[in-house]
Amino acid sequence: MPKVVSRSAVSSSTDAQPTASSAAALRVYYCICGEFILVIEKSLTTLPKRKTDGAIIIRSQDSPVDKAVVFKLNASPSEPVLLERAGGHERQYRFSCPRCNLLVAYQSTPPPVKSGPFLYILKGALTQMQGQVPKDAFDGDNEPMDASS
Repeated sequence: MPKVVSRSAVSSSTDAQPTASSAAALRVYYCICGEFILVIEKSLTTLPKRKTDGAIIIRSQDSPVDKAVVFKLNASPSEPVLLERAGGHERQYRFSCPRCNLLVAYQSTPPPVKSGPFLYILKGALTQMQGQVPKDAFDGDNEPMDASS
């Protein structure tokens, strides 16, 4: 039987400067049920929020002024809805968790994801810790219910 010899060498330096790829940490977000939903290059807390519903705005296409955010969404397309907003209507093409069907995101153009300039992540839909409900998940639930509900 032949003799097997294996060797490995590890090289490292404490003087080495961090590279752009090592400094770019990806952030992972999960649905409340624990399913992986989003990996993104920026923290969601640093992104702007939409005034109409508090959704987090992710730029998905480059513009002359801003670069697109690098991200991957793991969600299933849902039926589009037409919402009445002040000053008109808004069509939302929605995306849901593939495991529990919780609504997690929407965009103003038909699927696939990134077909429009922005993707909106619903307020309180995602968490960075699996199995932990985000603190803003139930914001607005203490408001009095309408008698017709």
